[in-house]
Amino acid sequence: MPYKAPSAGPAAAPGAPGTCGAAAAQGARSRRCPRSRRCPRSRRAMEPPGTAGAPGAAGRPWEEAKAFYDNLAPKKKPKSPKPENAITIAVSSRALFRMEEEQKIYNEQGVEAYVKYQLDHENEPFLPGAAFPFVKALEAVNTQLRELYPDSEELFDIVLMTNNHAQVGVRLINSINHYDLFIERFCMTGGNSPICYLKAYHTNLYLSSDAEKVSGAIEEGIAAATIFSPSKDLEVSENQLRVAFDGDAVLFSDESEQIVKAHGLDMFFEHEKAHENKPLAQGPLKGFLEALGKLQKKFYSKGLRMECPIRTYLVTARSAASSGARALKTLRSWGLETDEALFLAGAPKGPLLKKIRPHIFFDDQMFHVEGAKEMGTIAAHVPYGVAQKHKRPAQEKQTPNSK
Repeated sequence: MPYKAPSAGPAAAPGAPGTCGAAAAQGARSRRCPRSRRCPRSRRAMEPPGTAGAPGAAGRPWEEAKAFYDNLAPKKKPKSPKPENAITIAVSSRALFRMEEEQKIYNEQGVEAYVKYQLDHENEPFLPGAAFPFVKALEAVNTQLRELYPDSEELFDIVLMTNNHAQVGVRLINSINHYDLFIERFCMTGGNSPICYLKAYHTNLYLSSDAEKVSGAIEEGIAAATIFSPSKDLEVSENQLRVAFDGDAVLFSDESEQIVKAHGLDMFFEHEKAHENKPLAQGPLKGFLEALGKLQKKFYSKGLRMECPIRTYLVTARSAASSGARALKTLRSWGLETDEALFLAGAPKGPLLKKIRPHIFFDDQMFHVEGAKEMGTIAAHVPYGVAQKHKRPAQEKQTPNSK
Protein backbone atom coordinates (compact mmCIF):
# COMPACT_ATOMS: atom_id res chain seq x y z
CA MET A 1 0.00 0.00 0.00
CA PRO A 2 1.14 3.64 -0.45
CA TYR A 3 3.25 4.87 2.43
CA LYS A 4 1.41 7.24 4.77
CA ALA A 5 3.12 9.09 7.59
CA PRO A 6 1.53 8.76 11.05
CA SER A 7 -0.66 11.77 11.91
CA ALA A 8 0.24 13.70 15.05
CA GLY A 9 -1.78 16.91 14.82
CA PRO A 10 -1.81 20.01 12.59
CA ALA A 11 0.50 20.15 9.61
CA ALA A 12 3.95 21.60 10.11
CA ALA A 13 4.96 24.90 8.61
CA PRO A 14 5.66 24.67 4.89
CA GLY A 15 9.30 24.06 4.11
CA ALA A 16 10.19 22.57 7.51
CA PRO A 17 13.28 20.52 6.74
CA GLY A 18 13.27 16.77 7.37
CA THR A 19 9.57 16.47 8.29
CA CYS A 20 6.55 14.75 6.79
CA GLY A 21 4.24 17.62 7.82
CA ALA A 22 3.26 16.19 11.24
CA ALA A 23 3.84 18.43 14.21
CA ALA A 24 3.52 17.80 17.92
CA ALA A 25 0.69 19.48 19.79
CA GLN A 26 1.17 22.62 21.93
CA GLY A 27 4.03 23.98 19.81
CA ALA A 28 6.36 21.02 20.41
CA ARG A 29 8.92 20.11 17.80
CA SER A 30 7.58 18.45 14.69
CA ARG A 31 8.10 14.67 14.63
CA ARG A 32 10.60 13.40 12.05
CA CYS A 33 9.28 10.75 9.64
CA PRO A 34 11.24 7.49 9.70
CA ARG A 35 11.91 7.87 5.97
CA SER A 36 13.11 11.46 6.43
CA ARG A 37 13.77 13.25 3.15
CA ARG A 38 13.15 10.09 1.16
CA CYS A 39 9.53 10.03 2.27
CA PRO A 40 7.97 11.91 -0.68
CA ARG A 41 10.03 9.90 -3.11
CA SER A 42 9.08 6.65 -1.37
CA ARG A 43 5.43 7.65 -1.44
CA ARG A 44 5.57 8.31 -5.15
CA ALA A 45 7.43 5.04 -5.78
CA MET A 46 4.79 3.04 -3.94
CA GLU A 47 1.78 4.69 -5.55
CA PRO A 48 0.11 2.31 -7.97
CA PRO A 49 -0.64 3.35 -11.54
CA GLY A 50 -3.92 5.19 -11.85
CA THR A 51 -4.11 6.43 -8.23
CA ALA A 52 -5.38 9.89 -7.33
CA GLY A 53 -2.94 12.73 -7.78
CA ALA A 54 -0.95 11.09 -10.59
CA PRO A 55 -1.09 12.78 -14.00
CA GLY A 56 -3.65 11.09 -16.18
CA ALA A 57 -4.85 8.97 -13.27
CA ALA A 58 -8.51 9.22 -14.19
CA GLY A 59 -7.94 7.55 -17.54
CA ARG A 60 -6.00 4.53 -16.33
CA PRO A 61 -7.84 1.21 -15.99
CA TRP A 62 -8.45 -0.48 -12.66
CA GLU A 63 -6.59 -3.57 -13.92
CA GLU A 64 -3.32 -1.60 -13.92
CA ALA A 65 -3.66 -0.81 -10.24
CA LYS A 66 -4.55 -4.43 -9.45
CA ALA A 67 -1.51 -5.67 -11.36
CA PHE A 68 0.66 -3.27 -9.35
CA TYR A 69 -0.54 -4.70 -6.03
CA ASP A 70 -0.29 -8.28 -7.32
CA ASN A 71 3.36 -7.68 -8.12
CA LEU A 72 3.99 -6.53 -4.55
CA ALA A 73 2.97 -9.93 -3.19
CA PRO A 74 5.73 -12.55 -2.87
CA LYS A 75 5.71 -15.17 -5.61
CA LYS A 76 4.69 -18.57 -4.31
CA LYS A 77 6.73 -21.39 -5.77
CA PRO A 78 4.83 -24.46 -6.96
CA LYS A 79 5.01 -27.67 -4.99
CA SER A 80 7.50 -30.33 -6.09
CA PRO A 81 5.88 -33.51 -7.41
CA LYS A 82 6.50 -36.86 -5.74
CA PRO A 83 9.45 -38.58 -7.46
CA GLU A 84 7.42 -41.68 -8.29
CA ASN A 85 4.88 -39.56 -10.22
CA ALA A 86 7.29 -37.20 -11.98
CA ILE A 87 9.60 -37.46 -14.98
CA THR A 88 12.91 -36.92 -13.24
CA ILE A 89 15.75 -35.25 -15.12
CA ALA A 90 19.06 -35.44 -13.24
CA VAL A 91 21.56 -32.80 -14.38
CA SER A 92 25.14 -32.37 -13.24
CA SER A 93 26.36 -28.97 -12.08
CA ARG A 94 28.84 -28.69 -14.96
CA ALA A 95 26.10 -29.52 -17.46
CA LEU A 96 23.75 -26.88 -16.05
CA PHE A 97 26.39 -24.17 -15.49
CA ARG A 98 29.73 -23.22 -16.99
CA MET A 99 32.47 -24.06 -14.50
CA GLU A 100 35.61 -24.19 -16.63
CA GLU A 101 37.54 -21.74 -14.44
CA GLU A 102 36.62 -23.61 -11.27
CA GLN A 103 37.57 -26.94 -12.81
CA LYS A 104 40.94 -25.53 -13.85
CA ILE A 105 41.61 -24.47 -10.24
CA TYR A 106 40.73 -27.97 -9.05
CA ASN A 107 43.02 -29.61 -11.61
CA GLU A 108 45.97 -27.32 -10.95
CA GLN A 109 45.66 -26.47 -7.24
CA GLY A 110 43.59 -29.24 -5.68
CA VAL A 111 40.32 -29.60 -3.83
CA GLU A 112 41.05 -27.17 -0.95
CA ALA A 113 41.84 -24.29 -3.30
CA TYR A 114 38.77 -25.22 -5.36
CA VAL A 115 36.41 -25.12 -2.37
CA LYS A 116 37.96 -21.85 -1.12
CA TYR A 117 37.46 -20.23 -4.52
CA GLN A 118 33.82 -21.30 -4.58
CA LEU A 119 33.25 -19.90 -1.07
CA ASP A 120 34.94 -16.61 -1.96
CA HIS A 121 32.72 -16.27 -5.05
CA GLU A 122 29.49 -17.79 -3.76
CA ASN A 123 27.52 -14.59 -4.42
CA GLU A 124 28.57 -14.60 -8.09
CA PRO A 125 26.18 -16.71 -10.19
CA PHE A 126 27.62 -19.20 -12.64
CA LEU A 127 27.05 -18.60 -16.34
CA PRO A 128 24.49 -20.87 -18.05
CA GLY A 129 25.87 -24.18 -19.35
CA ALA A 130 24.90 -26.56 -22.15
CA ALA A 131 21.86 -28.03 -20.37
CA PHE A 132 20.49 -24.64 -19.25
CA PRO A 133 18.14 -24.01 -22.26
CA PHE A 134 16.84 -27.58 -21.99
CA VAL A 135 16.02 -27.12 -18.28
CA LYS A 136 14.29 -23.79 -18.96
CA ALA A 137 12.19 -25.47 -21.66
CA LEU A 138 11.21 -28.25 -19.23
CA GLU A 139 10.02 -25.63 -16.76
CA ALA A 140 8.02 -23.85 -19.48
CA VAL A 141 6.19 -27.12 -20.18
CA ASN A 142 5.53 -27.56 -16.45
CA THR A 143 3.95 -24.11 -16.29
CA GLN A 144 1.43 -25.06 -18.98
CA LEU A 145 0.75 -28.46 -17.45
CA ARG A 146 -0.02 -26.86 -14.06
CA GLU A 147 -2.49 -24.51 -15.73
CA LEU A 148 -4.31 -27.39 -17.43
CA TYR A 149 -4.01 -29.94 -14.60
CA PRO A 150 -3.59 -28.07 -11.29
CA ASP A 151 -3.72 -31.23 -9.17
CA SER A 152 -1.56 -33.49 -11.35
CA GLU A 153 1.99 -34.48 -10.41
CA GLU A 154 2.85 -35.74 -13.89
CA LEU A 155 5.49 -33.08 -14.40
CA PHE A 156 9.20 -32.74 -15.06
CA ASP A 157 11.23 -32.72 -11.87
CA ILE A 158 14.83 -31.50 -12.19
CA VAL A 159 17.44 -32.83 -9.75
CA LEU A 160 20.90 -31.29 -9.48
CA MET A 161 23.18 -34.32 -9.28
CA THR A 162 26.80 -33.50 -8.49
CA ASN A 163 29.82 -34.85 -6.66
CA ASN A 164 30.60 -31.32 -5.45
CA HIS A 165 31.20 -30.76 -1.76
CA ALA A 166 28.28 -29.44 0.27
CA GLN A 167 30.18 -26.18 0.91
CA VAL A 168 29.84 -25.40 -2.80
CA GLY A 169 26.07 -25.81 -2.50
CA VAL A 170 25.49 -22.19 -1.49
CA ARG A 171 26.87 -20.88 -4.78
CA LEU A 172 24.81 -23.41 -6.72
CA ILE A 173 21.67 -22.40 -4.81
CA ASN A 174 22.42 -18.72 -5.38
CA SER A 175 22.88 -19.36 -9.10
CA ILE A 176 19.62 -21.30 -9.35
CA ASN A 177 17.75 -18.52 -7.56
CA HIS A 178 19.46 -15.86 -9.69
CA TYR A 179 18.06 -17.44 -12.87
CA ASP A 180 14.70 -18.20 -11.20
CA LEU A 181 15.01 -21.94 -11.80
CA PHE A 182 12.73 -24.32 -9.92
CA ILE A 183 15.21 -26.95 -8.70
CA GLU A 184 14.47 -28.12 -5.18
CA ARG A 185 16.18 -31.51 -5.15
CA PHE A 186 19.97 -31.60 -4.79
CA CYS A 187 22.37 -34.52 -4.47
CA MET A 188 25.90 -33.38 -3.50
CA THR A 189 28.13 -36.38 -2.85
CA GLY A 190 31.37 -34.72 -1.72
CA GLY A 191 33.70 -36.32 -4.25
CA ASN A 192 31.95 -39.68 -4.60
CA SER A 193 30.20 -40.75 -7.76
CA PRO A 194 26.49 -39.85 -7.78
CA ILE A 195 25.58 -42.80 -10.04
CA CYS A 196 24.43 -44.98 -7.15
CA TYR A 197 21.79 -42.36 -6.26
CA LEU A 198 20.17 -42.13 -9.71
CA LYS A 199 17.77 -45.02 -9.20
CA ALA A 200 16.82 -43.77 -5.74
CA TYR A 201 15.75 -40.49 -7.36
CA HIS A 202 13.65 -42.40 -9.95
CA THR A 203 15.78 -40.87 -12.72
CA ASN A 204 14.34 -40.94 -16.25
CA LEU A 205 17.29 -39.12 -17.85
CA TYR A 206 20.77 -38.21 -16.61
CA LEU A 207 22.82 -35.48 -18.31
CA SER A 208 26.45 -34.88 -17.41
CA SER A 209 29.66 -33.51 -18.89
CA ASP A 210 31.50 -36.55 -17.54
CA ALA A 211 31.59 -39.39 -20.10
CA GLU A 212 32.71 -41.96 -17.54
CA LYS A 213 29.76 -41.30 -15.25
CA VAL A 214 27.37 -41.38 -18.19
CA SER A 215 28.73 -44.79 -19.24
CA GLY A 216 28.23 -45.99 -15.67
CA ALA A 217 24.61 -44.86 -15.74
CA ILE A 218 23.99 -46.61 -19.08
CA GLU A 219 25.41 -49.83 -17.63
CA GLU A 220 22.90 -49.49 -14.77
CA GLY A 221 20.06 -49.30 -17.27
CA ILE A 222 19.48 -45.55 -16.86
CA ALA A 223 18.97 -43.29 -19.87
CA ALA A 224 22.01 -41.01 -19.94
CA ALA A 225 24.09 -38.85 -22.26
CA THR A 226 27.21 -36.70 -22.22
CA ILE A 227 26.14 -33.17 -23.13
CA PHE A 228 28.33 -30.74 -25.09
CA SER A 229 28.19 -26.99 -25.58
CA PRO A 230 27.77 -25.91 -29.21
CA SER A 231 30.55 -24.11 -31.07
CA LYS A 232 28.26 -21.12 -31.58
CA ASP A 233 25.05 -19.82 -30.10
CA LEU A 234 21.77 -20.64 -31.80
CA GLU A 235 18.52 -19.22 -30.47
CA VAL A 236 15.99 -21.86 -29.38
CA SER A 237 12.29 -21.67 -28.57
CA GLU A 238 11.31 -20.44 -25.11
CA ASN A 239 7.77 -21.87 -25.33
CA GLN A 240 8.19 -25.28 -26.97
CA LEU A 241 10.49 -28.09 -25.83
CA ARG A 242 12.15 -29.68 -28.87
CA VAL A 243 13.98 -32.99 -28.51
CA ALA A 244 15.69 -34.80 -31.41
CA PHE A 245 16.72 -38.47 -31.31
CA ASP A 246 18.87 -40.65 -33.48
CA GLY A 247 17.32 -44.07 -34.08
CA ASP A 248 19.72 -47.01 -33.87
CA ALA A 249 21.55 -47.40 -30.53
CA VAL A 250 19.53 -44.49 -29.09
CA LEU A 251 15.80 -45.19 -29.36
CA PHE A 252 16.37 -48.67 -30.81
CA SER A 253 18.93 -51.36 -30.00
CA ASP A 254 22.16 -51.58 -31.99
CA GLU A 255 21.01 -54.78 -33.78
CA SER A 256 21.07 -53.18 -37.23
CA GLU A 257 24.34 -51.36 -36.64
CA GLN A 258 25.98 -54.68 -35.76
CA ILE A 259 25.02 -55.98 -39.20
CA VAL A 260 26.43 -52.90 -40.92
CA LYS A 261 29.72 -53.24 -39.04
CA ALA A 262 30.02 -56.96 -39.71
CA HIS A 263 28.59 -57.36 -43.24
CA GLY A 264 28.20 -53.91 -44.85
CA LEU A 265 25.28 -51.83 -46.11
CA ASP A 266 23.96 -54.26 -48.75
CA MET A 267 23.44 -57.00 -46.17
CA PHE A 268 21.90 -54.40 -43.83
CA PHE A 269 19.29 -53.40 -46.42
CA GLU A 270 18.41 -57.05 -47.07
CA HIS A 271 18.12 -57.73 -43.35
CA GLU A 272 15.85 -54.73 -42.75
CA LYS A 273 13.56 -55.69 -45.65
CA ALA A 274 13.28 -59.27 -44.40
CA HIS A 275 12.55 -58.12 -40.83
CA GLU A 276 10.41 -55.09 -41.65
CA ASN A 277 7.51 -56.33 -39.52
CA LYS A 278 9.65 -57.44 -36.60
CA PRO A 279 10.06 -54.61 -34.06
CA LEU A 280 13.58 -53.67 -33.06
CA ALA A 281 14.55 -54.10 -29.42
CA GLN A 282 14.49 -50.95 -27.34
CA GLY A 283 17.51 -48.68 -26.93
CA PRO A 284 18.61 -46.68 -23.89
CA LEU A 285 16.42 -43.60 -24.55
CA LYS A 286 13.20 -45.35 -25.54
CA GLY A 287 11.84 -44.78 -22.03
CA PHE A 288 12.50 -41.04 -22.21
CA LEU A 289 10.63 -40.74 -25.52
CA GLU A 290 7.80 -42.70 -23.90
CA ALA A 291 7.71 -40.25 -20.99
CA LEU A 292 7.58 -37.30 -23.40
CA GLY A 293 4.76 -38.96 -25.32
CA LYS A 294 2.79 -39.46 -22.12
CA LEU A 295 2.91 -35.73 -21.40
CA GLN A 296 2.09 -34.87 -25.01
CA LYS A 297 -1.14 -36.86 -24.76
CA LYS A 298 -2.22 -34.71 -21.80
CA PHE A 299 -2.20 -31.73 -24.18
CA TYR A 300 -3.84 -33.69 -27.00
CA SER A 301 -6.73 -34.63 -24.70
CA LYS A 302 -7.42 -30.90 -24.25
CA GLY A 303 -7.55 -30.38 -28.02
CA LEU A 304 -4.06 -28.84 -28.10
CA ARG A 305 -2.20 -31.15 -30.47
CA MET A 306 -1.11 -28.33 -32.76
CA GLU A 307 -0.26 -26.07 -29.81
CA CYS A 308 1.54 -28.78 -27.81
CA PRO A 309 4.65 -27.35 -26.10
CA ILE A 310 6.57 -30.62 -26.64
CA ARG A 311 7.80 -31.64 -30.08
CA THR A 312 9.90 -34.71 -30.87
CA TYR A 313 12.02 -35.61 -33.90
CA LEU A 314 13.54 -38.80 -35.26
CA VAL A 315 16.72 -37.79 -37.11
CA THR A 316 18.34 -40.90 -38.55
CA ALA A 317 20.99 -41.77 -41.12
CA ARG A 318 18.72 -44.58 -42.37
CA SER A 319 17.28 -44.42 -45.87
CA ALA A 320 13.50 -44.10 -45.97
CA ALA A 321 12.73 -46.52 -48.82
CA SER A 322 15.20 -49.27 -47.91
CA SER A 323 15.13 -49.26 -44.09
CA GLY A 324 12.76 -46.56 -42.85
CA ALA A 325 9.63 -48.70 -42.57
CA ARG A 326 11.04 -50.91 -39.82
CA ALA A 327 11.93 -47.90 -37.69
CA LEU A 328 8.44 -46.41 -37.97
CA LYS A 329 6.71 -49.75 -37.41
CA THR A 330 8.84 -50.33 -34.32
CA LEU A 331 7.66 -47.03 -32.82
CA ARG A 332 4.08 -47.92 -33.72
CA SER A 333 4.38 -51.31 -32.01
CA TRP A 334 5.49 -49.51 -28.82
CA GLY A 335 2.49 -47.16 -29.02
CA LEU A 336 4.88 -44.27 -29.63
CA GLU A 337 5.42 -41.69 -32.31
CA THR A 338 7.62 -38.73 -33.09
CA ASP A 339 6.15 -35.54 -34.48
CA GLU A 340 8.63 -35.56 -37.33
CA ALA A 341 10.71 -38.37 -38.88
CA LEU A 342 13.70 -37.33 -40.98
CA PHE A 343 15.58 -39.99 -42.96
CA LEU A 344 18.89 -38.60 -44.24
CA ALA A 345 20.33 -41.63 -46.09
CA GLY A 346 23.79 -40.93 -44.71
CA ALA A 347 23.78 -37.16 -45.25
CA PRO A 348 25.17 -34.88 -42.49
CA LYS A 349 22.72 -34.14 -39.70
CA GLY A 350 24.10 -30.73 -38.67
CA PRO A 351 22.40 -28.55 -41.33
CA LEU A 352 19.01 -30.15 -40.72
CA LEU A 353 19.33 -29.79 -36.95
CA LYS A 354 20.14 -26.12 -37.44
CA LYS A 355 16.68 -25.73 -38.98
CA ILE A 356 14.96 -27.72 -36.22
CA ARG A 357 16.79 -25.90 -33.40
CA PRO A 358 16.24 -28.58 -30.75
CA HIS A 359 17.05 -27.97 -27.10
CA ILE A 360 18.97 -31.26 -27.21
CA PHE A 361 19.91 -33.86 -29.82
CA PHE A 362 20.89 -37.42 -28.84
CA ASP A 363 23.21 -39.57 -30.98
CA ASP A 364 25.44 -42.59 -30.36
CA GLN A 365 28.19 -41.54 -32.78
CA MET A 366 30.55 -38.71 -31.98
CA PHE A 367 30.99 -37.53 -35.56
CA HIS A 368 27.26 -36.73 -35.68
CA VAL A 369 27.55 -34.99 -32.29
CA GLU A 370 30.52 -32.95 -33.54
CA GLY A 371 28.67 -32.03 -36.73
CA ALA A 372 25.68 -30.84 -34.72
CA LYS A 373 27.89 -28.79 -32.37
CA GLU A 374 29.57 -27.02 -35.29
CA MET A 375 26.16 -25.86 -36.55
CA GLY A 376 25.12 -24.51 -33.13
CA THR A 377 23.04 -27.44 -31.81
CA ILE A 378 23.32 -28.63 -28.21
CA ALA A 379 24.18 -32.29 -28.70
CA ALA A 380 24.53 -35.22 -26.32
CA HIS A 381 26.45 -38.45 -26.87
CA VAL A 382 24.84 -41.75 -25.86
CA PRO A 383 27.68 -44.26 -25.25
CA TYR A 384 25.78 -47.40 -26.22
CA GLY A 385 26.14 -50.13 -28.79
CA VAL A 386 28.64 -51.57 -31.21
CA ALA A 387 29.90 -48.16 -32.38
CA GLN A 388 31.54 -47.67 -28.99
CA LYS A 389 33.36 -51.02 -29.25
CA HIS A 390 34.76 -50.37 -32.71
CA LYS A 391 35.93 -46.82 -32.02
CA ARG A 392 36.13 -45.20 -28.62
CA PRO A 393 35.11 -41.51 -28.95
CA ALA A 394 38.04 -39.13 -28.55
CA GLN A 395 36.80 -37.27 -25.51
CA GLU A 396 38.72 -35.30 -22.95
CA LYS A 397 39.88 -37.40 -20.01
CA GLN A 398 37.74 -36.67 -16.98
CA THR A 399 39.09 -35.96 -13.52
CA PRO A 400 37.76 -37.56 -10.32
CA ASN A 401 36.08 -34.29 -9.36
CA SER A 402 34.28 -33.82 -12.68
CA LYS A 403 30.75 -32.68 -11.94
